[in-house]
Amino acid sequence: METKAQFIKEIRQYKDYDVELIGRAYDKAKQLHAGQLRKSGEPYMIHPIAVAIILAQLGMDDETLVGGLLHDVVEDTEYTREQLVEDFGEEVALLVDGVTKLGTLKYDNNREIAQAETLRKMFLAMSKDIRVLIIKLADRLHNMRTIEYMSPQKIIEKSTETLEIYAPLASRLGIYTIKFELEDLSLKYLHPDAYESLKKEVTEKKEQRERFINEVIQEIREALDAVHMKYDISGRSKHLYSVYKKMVLQHKQLDEIFDLTAVRVIVESVKDCYAVLGQVHTMWKPLPGRFKDYIAMPKPNMYQSLHTTVLGDNGEPFEIQIRTYEMHRVAEYGIAAHWKYKEGNTSGVQNSEDMKLAWLRQTLEWQKDLNDPREFMETLKMDLFSSQVFVFTPRGEVIDLPAGSTPLDFAFKIHTDVGCHCVGAKVNGKMVTIDHPLNNGDIVEIVTSQNSSGPSIDWLKIAKSSTARNKIRQWLKKQNKGDDVARGKDALDKYIRKKDYDPQQIERLKYLSQAQKELGFATLDDAYKQISQGGSVLSRFANLLFGYYNDEQEEEQQRKKRKEEEMLNPTPKKEREDRKRRENPGILVKGINNLMVRVARCCNPVPGDDIIGFITKGRGISVHRKDCSNITSLPEQEHARLIEVEWEDLRAGMSYAADIVVICSDRKGIFSDISRTCEDQDVRIEGVNTKATRDESLHITLTLMLNNTQQMQKILRTLRNVGGVTHVYRAKS
Repeated sequence: METKAQFIKEIRQYKDYDVELIGRAYDKAKQLHAGQLRKSGEPYMIHPIAVAIILAQLGMDDETLVGGLLHDVVEDTEYTREQLVEDFGEEVALLVDGVTKLGTLKYDNNREIAQAETLRKMFLAMSKDIRVLIIKLADRLHNMRTIEYMSPQKIIEKSTETLEIYAPLASRLGIYTIKFELEDLSLKYLHPDAYESLKKEVTEKKEQRERFINEVIQEIREALDAVHMKYDISGRSKHLYSVYKKMVLQHKQLDEIFDLTAVRVIVESVKDCYAVLGQVHTMWKPLPGRFKDYIAMPKPNMYQSLHTTVLGDNGEPFEIQIRTYEMHRVAEYGIAAHWKYKEGNTSGVQNSEDMKLAWLRQTLEWQKDLNDPREFMETLKMDLFSSQVFVFTPRGEVIDLPAGSTPLDFAFKIHTDVGCHCVGAKVNGKMVTIDHPLNNGDIVEIVTSQNSSGPSIDWLKIAKSSTARNKIRQWLKKQNKGDDVARGKDALDKYIRKKDYDPQQIERLKYLSQAQKELGFATLDDAYKQISQGGSVLSRFANLLFGYYNDEQEEEQQRKKRKEEEMLNPTPKKEREDRKRRENPGILVKGINNLMVRVARCCNPVPGDDIIGFITKGRGISVHRKDCSNITSLPEQEHARLIEVEWEDLRAGMSYAADIVVICSDRKGIFSDISRTCEDQDVRIEGVNTKATRDESLHITLTLMLNNTQQMQKILRTLRNVGGVTHVYRAKS
């Protein structure tokens, strides 16, 4: 492992770094990782040092190197984010936090969901500072360099993730030095036989190719020296993964790959680039269709260069790349080039790089609308892997789209309204359908109609770009809002029937409106939409409706009963007042008098239960058991409506309704035995609901009038001793 002095000496050969700040970070990392080992058995400190050196090679700034040295301390040690802010500032903490995995969350052992959530967090951090991703790429590169010590399964997982996510991200940032090495390392572990075979073949012919390239370089030197042009020239070999991909996708042999070796010419100006191109084309014959002008039409990561493939004197094709010194810096280091060559103000750098990070902004926009991690990963991979096609608007503006894009993708890239009202297109002046594949150089004009019915589900099969597909999804989602209301109503109706209630009696407008307000929904439609999404809202909403209905039924029965009694035997005023006091639920509201209080029917608390009050809108205080699902699932903003209540000293004979569930065999006379048991315990049965099940057992819900929880526990124990009874428990709300 490198000493601190060796580490400082190495990074200073790339840039004049703040040795005091980075030295402090080195010491802190060494202290915190002391005693920790890597899978190889080496001290863990080797890893953060290697990450910081990779960042220095990219020419990153002081804070990024500090973030690289400390990127694992919050996740793997007792060191907190607050301590990190205190020691090194908020800027470094933001970088470290963005790189840290979501190690504290649980994902039901689903690696794909964990991966998607980690990437979501990283993308969010990237929106604040792109250096987060550059640290992550350096971290992944060193891990891939030392991955052989992991288990075979872990090697496959990490190599696949690197190839599918991190190498394309490096490409998007234009950091090709990292991209190429990540791809070659992934190939080495995912396809070891192919890697070794290819490496052997390439090495065997290396001498022959180098001799040929040196001859080409000498000829170009002589031509450029003759016109007194300033230049640098070099040869390069294509990296192995790129060769492998061409062989697999294009079914080619090694000898058939034209750009296995290439010559790169670097000059001072764009004008010189085209002058060199003209010179090269007079020396060798260019191959048709093999010229690419990335200077006029840069890649999305703003890579710029001229690529041309020409036929050598020996009949062997080879590639020549021509670019300026500035283009070369961007090609090698991508976004990192702007820390390497522009000192100081990174915020100014960020502003100047808005164009180069347009893809990131788009990614952040569409990822907010994707709730399914699998959909997120699919769209991310599609966005990262797609090669580009460049087309023109009628005004000559260049529009870049994924290869295979259609007029539909073009229309949504222009504007959402243009896409939604697209009915066709003109490509190079000819009418085409919306699924017509676009080619480089096409001039595209969209035909729209205000009478268009808008996107359909089939458009998702036609669109190739993530931008178009997500705008189509959003439009379809808006149109389906009415369907959500209908689905919510249907779900509520089915739930009410399942609980043996009549929907016509339960779904009265006054009940529905009251439940909607009590649960905090702005409109009834909003409640239905939420119900359609599933979850606990359905049962909470329905239980409120049942409570309103049962309360009203009970009040109506008591009114009828009183009226009948008064007709048969008119009672004196004092006796009526005594009865009114007996009907009071016997509950005190802390600190408040003279409030209407009622016992909630959803959970039926009895004296001895822990209770809580809920301030309803227009119906006073509703008293629930503290473990009632309608209380435990209340949204946080509703907690302010909870109020402390308590049982008062109750008079003898005062009773409360409570629901008891009895599960028993369907034998003759069992209900008679249950009824007799209740009678023996002096417990009145107020209501009965019986349901037979497929396993030939009975589920009996008894509404019993009880004085307190002690009486409830006693009747539960007694009922369990009845022959044929298997389970007895208090019903939950």
